[in-house]
Amino acid sequence: MSSETDSVEERKVCCCKGQPKGISKDPGVLQRWLFGLGALALWLAVYLFLPDMSRWVAYDLLGLTPGTHLGASVEFFVYDTPKVLMLLTLVVFFVGIIRSFFSPERTRRLLSGRSEFAGNVLAALLGVVTPFCSCSAVPLFIGFVSSGVPLGVTFSFLISAPMVNEIALVLLFGLFGWKVAALYLGTGLAIALGAGWAIGKMKLERFVEEWAFQASGTDAALDDSMTWKARIDYAKDAVRDIVGRVWLYVILGIAVGAAIHGYVPEGFMAAIMGKDAWWSVPAAVLLGVPMYSNAAGIIPVVQALLGKGAALGTVMAFMMAVIGLSLPEAIILRKVLKLPLLLTFFGVVAVGIIIVGFLFNAIL
Repeated sequence: MSSETDSVEERKVCCCKGQPKGISKDPGVLQRWLFGLGALALWLAVYLFLPDMSRWVAYDLLGLTPGTHLGASVEFFVYDTPKVLMLLTLVVFFVGIIRSFFSPERTRRLLSGRSEFAGNVLAALLGVVTPFCSCSAVPLFIGFVSSGVPLGVTFSFLISAPMVNEIALVLLFGLFGWKVAALYLGTGLAIALGAGWAIGKMKLERFVEEWAFQASGTDAALDDSMTWKARIDYAKDAVRDIVGRVWLYVILGIAVGAAIHGYVPEGFMAAIMGKDAWWSVPAAVLLGVPMYSNAAGIIPVVQALLGKGAALGTVMAFMMAVIGLSLPEAIILRKVLKLPLLLTFFGVVAVGIIIVGFLFNAIL
């Protein structure tokens, strides 16, 4: 009986130190910290070595000729594949720890009872730190609706969660720098806020299927008193789950990007996805909808398109359409939303993405 009591006590949070009780007495805590710091240092060393490694593999090991189409494609592929996977693994791990504090039930509680404007802002921000794709966010959408969260607030989360996700943000920062990452974050949040507000003002609740309002959430809430060891284990599981599901998309996306990088003539993409053609941004959005992918898979393609002269606004519109509007999402949402609301949702978000594309092409 005493061992059970001790186990319960170990999970309680120490208010004075802000850490789970029992961690400081764990003889292995120092070893875990040292192991983590060593692993992070090794990660950084390998990451910094990738450019030299890619050139060695392409031109020394494989004997390809520098400056050729094949050589450029292979160098791009060998460099970007481990780079993207390493960034993905690192960010999923740390966001997994953050996510352990934001269970679906807690997220619903945070959004319930807020004013519409405050709810829109909070929902959009929560969408950034809760790494759900467009399809996996739909069950949460149902939970929000059944909990009484306003429809517009719910849509702000549904748009923000896949579009402004931590994977895309970190990869954009690593590949293009903080300015592009900040533009992506700001415009994605603006679309989520604006679209959610617009849908909320339209009062379209009658186009939500009745059963969605009566559904009860079945998501198991994470334990608020989890120890840090449990949160780290949760983050490791998130890495195995998420990276295990998307690694093939990453490699396929990088392969497409490598082909574009090595074989597409300079200026070709600038003519198709440049600033001069007024129709390029709407066409990019229409092209992106059926090309369902996740951020990790599409960003290497974005990198290659920009390298070939495509305009930043057009390419960002394409990326947002791919990860924020998808046919699988539409099919799942059709079970919850009646057709007028589903079309309104896609239309409002598409218009927001097109405006962002034109705006970036005009100012950059």
